[in-house]
Amino acid sequence: MAAYASTHTPPHSGESAAASRLKLLQVPGAGLDRIDRPALPAGARLANAYGHETGIAEYVLGAILSLSRGLSRLDAALRRGTWESQWAVGLPPPSPWAELAGTTLGILGYGRIGQAVASRARAFDMEVLAIRRDVGRSADDDLNLLGGLEILDEVLMRSEYLVVTLPLSPATRGLIGEAQLRAMKPTAVLVNVSRAEIIEEGALFRALAGRRIAGAALVVWYRYPTAAAPSCRLTTRSRSSRTSS
Repeated sequence: MAAYASTHTPPHSGESAAASRLKLLQVPGAGLDRIDRPALPAGARLANAYGHETGIAEYVLGAILSLSRGLSRLDAALRRGTWESQWAVGLPPPSPWAELAGTTLGILGYGRIGQAVASRARAFDMEVLAIRRDVGRSADDDLNLLGGLEILDEVLMRSEYLVVTLPLSPATRGLIGEAQLRAMKPTAVLVNVSRAEIIEEGALFRALAGRRIAGAALVVWYRYPTAAAPSCRLTTRSRSSRTSS
């Protein structure tokens, strides 16, 4: 007997106990942190999946471009009837667009997703700094810096863009807190496509509210809704104006 588990609705002990004939539990993503492993029957195998790194890496670069160019802000302004352009008549020209070429991208978690992000970042002529547990597996990659968690402070201080793709574990839970966010540049943008709990929620809120970093793009959250709820309205911002997203 095989089963397919959503990472957002992990099996609880009652369900797992009922599946006494279970031989394989297949998770559709890479993360296994939400699976109650002790509840699995003896002999059952637990498997994750890959092949989704391309789409996630494309989202990361899209989010970076959107935040660095202020695309959401420009769209909102145009819908209000304001064209923020150097070609607009009778209005002061906006600040020049930020370019990715020559900027530094830090990747926390240089597995399949991190590697896919790095290859696309190099196409934008970005410098790439990466952290991974098994450094030897990527020693020949075209990286400006590669190391384990011992280089975290340097990656934080050097990066204009920081991407989190680490798996959630006891070692990575709360890895990015108040001190780490203060070490980042005030113009830095953080993108988290891994697990929310890797970044301390309160520390991230304070960093954005206090404009100590320029912005954040989050596709993972700390508490997911369990029932229908009213829609929430998100505010986006550009790096130049240092408003949060």
